[in-house]
Formats: sequence, structure tokens, C-alpha cells
Amino acid sequence: MNAPRQRIGLVGLGMALRPHLQSLRDLGDRVEIAAAWTPSPRRREAAREAGLPVVETLEALLSDPELESVLLLTPPLTHLELIARCAAAGKHVLVEKPLDVSTARAVQAVRLMEEAGLRLGVVLQHRFRPAAIALRQLMRAGALGRLVSGSASIRWWRTPAYYAEPGRGMMARDGGGVLLTQAIHTLDLLLDLAGPARRITAFARNSGLRATDTEDVACGAIEFENGAIGCIDATTVAYPGFPERIELACERGTAVMTGESLDVHHQDGRHEHTSPPEFKCDPQDPMAFDHGAHRALIQDFLESVRSGRAPMAHGRSALGVQILIEGFLRSSEQGRAIDLETSR
Repeated sequence: MNAPRQRIGLVGLGMALRPHLQSLRDLGDRVEIAAAWTPSPRRREAAREAGLPVVETLEALLSDPELESVLLLTPPLTHLELIARCAAAGKHVLVEKPLDVSTARAVQAVRLMEEAGLRLGVVLQHRFRPAAIALRQLMRAGALGRLVSGSASIRWWRTPAYYAEPGRGMMARDGGGVLLTQAIHTLDLLLDLAGPARRITAFARNSGLRATDTEDVACGAIEFENGAIGCIDATTVAYPGFPERIELACERGTAVMTGESLDVHHQDGRHEHTSPPEFKCDPQDPMAFDHGAHRALIQDFLESVRSGRAPMAHGRSALGVQILIEGFLRSSEQGRAIDLETSR
């Protein structure tokens, strides 16, 4: 006999909703959208017209005793308070990245959920890309030997229309720029593959090309816990935008992940290449991408709720990239190398 479908609530119905909604519909045999809410009356009405079960208050959503989990898709600065309300209501949470705007607030959110005995997942879906899974297995198995150099490049483009939404790219709403809002996915995957970073020297700037107050150009040199070194390059002003890239140079070969493709060059002459089926995306639309990784992440989260285990992208595992980004910005502000915490 099949298990009953899990009931989930959606909080926040903005731009980030699209891949989550597609994924939840794909997983309709195991999950049901029980309620949806946003503080915006305009978006509530649009969601209602689209067939979502909209409620008028957050209290109505959280008071449903049969609702098990909340998918939280609101701006970063709201996360801690909303996670606290979910924890008090006994609801598991899957939160859109980042956990919050600072490491201190992120740690509070993780502790709240742990103390309540609830699952906390973070939408860091790049970990679920097939190429990332394959490379993780190679690195964990030691197939390439010890990491010597690990780097990431995120040279994207965001259009004027992207920044037209009130508050986007502003510290007061987003809590950060290219690092916390865009590059965080690739940086989290770099740490997931290469291990924690323990030291960084970095520069971050606002290009002045947009009416924002956060960094849109950033670069830095990092040292990993195992002694390997590398660099990070991130921007949203590189027209027309290019696939992100992670490169891991190891003792016995080099792995290069470009977008969702993976090339592994072994020193014995073997070359392995894997790439996903072609997906036509619109470079002007940051949400136009294959939602397969989102679906895999949400499925893993649902299974963690059902089984009681931690989700693969659990809250505590997401603290490393928060620490890295915070150290990145502090290094730029203070003009010196910053030692990073490698555990919390």
C-alpha cells in the first residue's frame, strides 16, 4: 500500500516559485500542496488564479495540523523569523538559499530546528546535478588523489529588468550581492567537493553599472583545510553570461565541471566526458533552466521527513558557504587575509 501524500505549504510566491512548483507537480504522487501564502495581495490573487490553494494569513497555513512541511521562498532577511514560526508550529522547513543574510542568523535558524527535532533543508540544488554527483563520488573514492588546487568561476549576466523589482540587489532586502544571491550555489558545490576553506584574501566591488548597493564583482584567493589553494571569480556584469565553472586539479588528474557538463582528465591518458541532454534556456531569464536538480532535492527532502534522517542539503551543511561568503566580504572590507571557521 502506498504511503499517503505528504502535505506541504508554500510561503513566498515570487520569482523563485517556478522550478519548485514544476518539481512538486512532478512529485504529485508523493506530495500535495496544501496551502500557499505570500504577504503580497497581488501575488496571492495571481496564485489563486493559477489554481494554487491560497490562504489569507500565515497563521492559517501553520495551524493546519496535517501540514507537515513548509517550502520557504521569501527574501533572505525574513528567513530566521519565519523558520522560528515554523519550528514553533512543528513544521519541517525547506528554505530557499541562503539560510539567512548572516552566519549568526543562519546558526540560530539551524539550532532552532535541531532543538525542535525537525528537518531543515536548504535549496542548494547544484549538489543534485548528475555531474556533481559523479564528481563527488570520484573525490570521495580518492580516484584522482589529493586535491592540490580548486577554483570556481561564475561569470553571469543579469539584465536591467532583473533589477527592476523593488529592493533586488539591495542590502536591505537581499542581504548581499553576487556572492550571496547568485554565486552561492557554485561556491557551496565547490566546498562540498573540495572540503572546507580555512583562509581567504579577497576583493569585492560594486561596479556602479546598476542602481544597487551590493557587490556585483568579486574575486579572491582561498586555502582549503587540506592545504590546497585556489581562486574564486564571481560577477553578474559579464554580458551575455557564461556557464559557471569548477576546476579541481588533483594528484592523478583534473576534473572540470562547466555548467552541468563534466570532463575528467586522468594522468594515465583517459578522458571521461558526461553532459546532460540539451536544454534550451533563455539567457535573459535567470529562472529558465531544467528543474531536474530541484526535483531531486525536493524528493530527498520529502524522504528525509518520512524517514527521520537529515536531508542531503541540511541546514548545518549550508553554514560553510555562509562562513566563506562572510569572510570574503570581510577580507575585502579590511584589506587583509581572513581565517575562516571550518566547523560550527
